Amino acid sequence: MPTILVTGTSGYIASHLIPRLLESGYHVRCLTRHPERLRRRLWFSQVEMVAGDVARPETLPGALQGIHAAYYLVHSMAAGRGYHSLDLEAARNFAQAAKNAGVEHIIYLGGLADERQQLALHLKSRIESGAALREAGVPVTEFRAGVIVGSGSASFEMIRFMAEQFPLMLGPTWLRHKSQPIAAQNVLDYLIAALTTPACRGQIVEIGGRDVMTYAETMTRFAELRGLKRPMLLLPFIPVWFMAFFIDKLTPTPGAYALPLVEGLKNDSLVLDHRALRLFPAIKLLNYAEAVRRSLADLHPDSVERTWLDREKDTLHIKHEGMLIHYRRVSSAAPAASVFAALCQANAEGAIPNFYRVEIIRENFLRLRAEPLRKAPGQGWVEWQITPRETGCILEQTTFFAPKGLPGFLYAGLLHLSQRAMFERLMEKLG
Repeated sequence: MPTILVTGTSGYIASHLIPRLLESGYHVRCLTRHPERLRRRLWFSQVEMVAGDVARPETLPGALQGIHAAYYLVHSMAAGRGYHSLDLEAARNFAQAAKNAGVEHIIYLGGLADERQQLALHLKSRIESGAALREAGVPVTEFRAGVIVGSGSASFEMIRFMAEQFPLMLGPTWLRHKSQPIAAQNVLDYLIAALTTPACRGQIVEIGGRDVMTYAETMTRFAELRGLKRPMLLLPFIPVWFMAFFIDKLTPTPGAYALPLVEGLKNDSLVLDHRALRLFPAIKLLNYAEAVRRSLADLHPDSVERTWLDREKDTLHIKHEGMLIHYRRVSSAAPAASVFAALCQANAEGAIPNFYRVEIIRENFLRLRAEPLRKAPGQGWVEWQITPRETGCILEQTTFFAPKGLPGFLYAGLLHLSQRAMFERLMEKLG
């Protein structure tokens, strides 16, 4: 099988695409600025990691040598002001390096919008980046997608967390613009199929799901599927920065992403060219409801992409894939086996609250699930992973809570205080 290069490997789409490529039998090479930060990803040992940066063209030739096709899944929104020019420069760097290396095909995921409209900068940047990739002459398949529905997608997590927390949702009138949300699974289907569909080379392919709805309806429909009542009130005077501020504070989407994404809601995001149906007839599109249901079914620790482990921090509190996650890590001079035995004993003796029940126990790993009969407004877990070291071990505690509605978020604050106290008691008992 040919070697496939994936860029943007720490991002949402790439981290789900890589396992699909491996399952299909491809040899995968990952281009990333900091390979060591990804060593805790489940697929890390199965891929070839190469250090490089699309903003530094001198790092690209080696990464592209021997590559058959390359996925370009990079954007610079996290850089804040000036990201548009950074995106164009990076795309040109990559395209020229791919041309020099003899790469046969570049597959790019951009933004879906009508180019005849006055576009928000975020969408303009995505479309112009696609044009920049084509400049060097390598055949490019440019997929254009709008709202991607899947746990971890920035646009979907904005929808999820806002709908969960606000009994009355307020928004600007431009949430009446229309969108064609597409399931993350279908986006991956298209990206994989492009490798074996020669007719899509050199094509701009607009992709969307089966439903056309307003941006406001994506939130109210999510709430309905979640079993929540969420009336929407649209007001004409809510500024972009105000909405982006609340998204930054209340969702996993940071401000550097929130502002351009919110500005992009001022444009319709609809499939106007239906060549995707002709080029990829085997792909069966999910509707919005089914895509949301699949994402809600993923509310479990085993389904969460553990991106927080990339950061190498001892304490983290994050919102991620519908979860409120608290992570702690400590070193112990004691052997892993004795720490694990003491942890199991502490659980048996009641040092851990009795509404937790064992879900998984294996060597150096214990996960408990909050007893569902407690009728908490959400689902909760706590787990411990012990990693042996030459001297002693590392003990990691991760708590997960998937809140349901505003009561779930309020309950999560109280639960966090209990979990922090539990961790401190355990540390005392474990010595």
